Amino acid sequence: MKKVIAINSSPIMNKGNTALVLDPFLEGMKEAGAEIELFYTKKLKINPCQGEFDCWLKTPGKCIHKDDMQMLLPKIAEADVWVLATPLYVDGVSGPMKNLLDRIIPMVQPFFELRDGHCRHPGREGAKSGQLVLVSNCGFWEMDNFDPLLVHMKAICKNARREFAGALLRPHGPALMAMKERGMPIDDIFVAAKEAGRQLVEDGKMSSEILKTVGRELLPLKMYVHVTNQTFQETLDTLEKK
Repeated sequence: MKKVIAINSSPIMNKGNTALVLDPFLEGMKEAGAEIELFYTKKLKINPCQGEFDCWLKTPGKCIHKDDMQMLLPKIAEADVWVLATPLYVDGVSGPMKNLLDRIIPMVQPFFELRDGHCRHPGREGAKSGQLVLVSNCGFWEMDNFDPLLVHMKAICKNARREFAGALLRPHGPALMAMKERGMPIDDIFVAAKEAGRQLVEDGKMSSEILKTVGRELLPLKMYVHVTNQTFQETLDTLEKK
């Protein structure tokens, strides 16, 4: 049975656009037999890394902070699959997700080793290799807004000795919530997200066609820009009247 740890770093937790894609994905994994643990960073106390390297030198493998990473780090270390779910904030992960990722360095040793001719840190005993999946949504319309985030996730995989298994990306994400609330025909996106989860567990990979469906166009670019601007303007006008 595959052990999966999922981290949702949206401040809106299970009510946000990120969860609209993450939840059916995890459901598909669970139905395929995976053991799922889902955590919300908003509910966790995770202090920022202080960069003093105690976890490498004074107390190898153990951080100076006594917070929720004490519970979370062993689960991360033993998970077959990491599912990192985040809204796109300033071209990257949300702050709480970055904070959490900074705190996984006790899983590696301070020494250098060359892997594929590149400096890396060797992992500690008990920190297994596995896969990493990204789930993300952003407010901008274009898919290429995720490019910096994808580069970051792939770099993490190289350092953590994990395979980048793919990404469920939802551009113009706010439209997804609005269209769902209006009962518009977008169920194929949720079906595809669930199927991606099933595929990952059963086949070890997700098809490009399924991932493309998750991120398919919801409405034309100019229409999305118009509707978004109109919605913000109406909200501003309402607030000014109060």
